[in-house]
Amino acid sequence: MIEVKNLTMKYPSGKGIFDLNFFVNQGEVMGYLGPNGAGKTTTIRALLGFMKPNNGTAAIGGMDCWYKATEIQKALGYIPGEINFLDGMSGDEFLKFMHDMRKTKDISFQKQLLEMFELNPKGKIKKFSKGMKQKLGIVTAFMHNPDVLILDEPTSGLDPLMQNRFVDLLLSEKAKGKTILMSSHMFEEVEKTCDNVLIIKDGRIVKQSDVQTLKITQRKGYILKTTDINSLAQALQSENFEIGSIHNNSVEVFVSAHNVDRLIKTAANFTITHFDIKVQTLEDIFMQFYGQEEKSR
Repeated sequence: MIEVKNLTMKYPSGKGIFDLNFFVNQGEVMGYLGPNGAGKTTTIRALLGFMKPNNGTAAIGGMDCWYKATEIQKALGYIPGEINFLDGMSGDEFLKFMHDMRKTKDISFQKQLLEMFELNPKGKIKKFSKGMKQKLGIVTAFMHNPDVLILDEPTSGLDPLMQNRFVDLLLSEKAKGKTILMSSHMFEEVEKTCDNVLIIKDGRIVKQSDVQTLKITQRKGYILKTTDINSLAQALQSENFEIGSIHNNSVEVFVSAHNVDRLIKTAANFTITHFDIKVQTLEDIFMQFYGQEEKSR
């Protein structure tokens, strides 16, 4: 449903995306991950037909994203990373405007979405909070029941309850066979909803993986506190464990899943006063894969 071949788009600064190749099958949710400036939004702009590639092609449903942009945009569900509305409109006026532009008349799903996200669309959009604007963006993207959705940081500005409801919505749409490409900075969101992930760095894809493999290959981070921090740190280093920061009698240590038992046996030789799991952010995972990519060159 989404196919990118040798896609290159350069900015005058020299940044951009370079020789991207990937596809998203019907019914698949693909996570598109990377830090700010990595090239995620540029890729999405190409898929929306906002920018013409320097080289290569992007297609949605067999239609070229540049030459068939108008047809694609009418059918597509899209949430931009930075939503800008026509602030002179009220929320319900904007929803009607989008229905008119798409030539859709059925508002039954729109009503369900407004109820799900507890959004009253009446009132001027310029007076909406960031969370309300994000909810309006979600409703606009999904209300016409599109077969393909492209979502750029879709839960930005939502509280945890609404983030969970968005996850429920995404899983429901996935069960209907929808095709979804989603950029996100939240690993929990990706873990719950995505089948596969693409990781991009400096405009190039450095890793493509299914989510389960991504979880298995994650390093596990632990924080150990002891009465003899120097001796514990030396013992961990002698066992070739990766040490993070050391402060306040605590040490961070990172291990692969199959080395957890060895870590516990090493720590058992000391008086451990506190043991905790260090939650990995997506940035931690990016750095792990970026490091592997550098070593392979």
